[in-house]
Amino acid sequence: MVGSFLNVVIYRLPRNESVITPRSKCPQCSSMVKWYQNIPIISFLILKGKCANCDFKIPWRYPLTELTVALFSLLLMPVDLSPQALFNYAFFFSVACVFLAHLLIDLEHQLLPDKLNIYLLLVSIPYVVLHFPLMHWLLGALIGFFGPYGVTALFYKLRGVVGLGGGDIKLFGILGFILGPLGIINNIFMSCMIGSIIGVILIALKKLDRNAPFAFGPFIILAATLQIFFPDIVELINPLYIK
Repeated sequence: MVGSFLNVVIYRLPRNESVITPRSKCPQCSSMVKWYQNIPIISFLILKGKCANCDFKIPWRYPLTELTVALFSLLLMPVDLSPQALFNYAFFFSVACVFLAHLLIDLEHQLLPDKLNIYLLLVSIPYVVLHFPLMHWLLGALIGFFGPYGVTALFYKLRGVVGLGGGDIKLFGILGFILGPLGIINNIFMSCMIGSIIGVILIALKKLDRNAPFAFGPFIILAATLQIFFPDIVELINPLYIK
């Protein structure tokens, strides 16, 4: 059911709607979705990807999000049920879900909601404080927030253009809190590198105008995902990785 709730979050947060009430409804005919029509993946297959009332096509994002969350749960499943293992599982699963929600929202709306950033910070505090020393998360948060903020402010003063949105800067700060000073420096470098490569490719293919707004959040999230869940891969693909 987490995947189904995450779909609600992804749809409603950018529209400033409550994620608690009312019940889910079809965006076309406004008919309420019954509980048995809201079973992750299974309901989509039974309904053949359409609203039961008006045949409105349900976007593929919904079952794919539910499937992805199910995979998160399986891949991160602890090998034992000790308090420490369950604590770690709750943290990493929550981070993965926030990353997925941020990714899909930013791709569609070019927005990283404050509520998701706040939730990410809140679920990170117990894990980070218990696992890392004060200077790790304090310096990381300061570098993560004020580094991008300073560069963005300078860029705006020189060019009159906003480089990074507030959501991006806040996300950098929270990731700095989690990853530490060296980790956030690596994240900034990798996200800029990945974003630049993708941006050049899209411009070359004429899929993106040079002056068009460009969502940067997905690249921050991709870099952070590699760092948190696949650290060995990061060292292989990034020759400038700072240890």
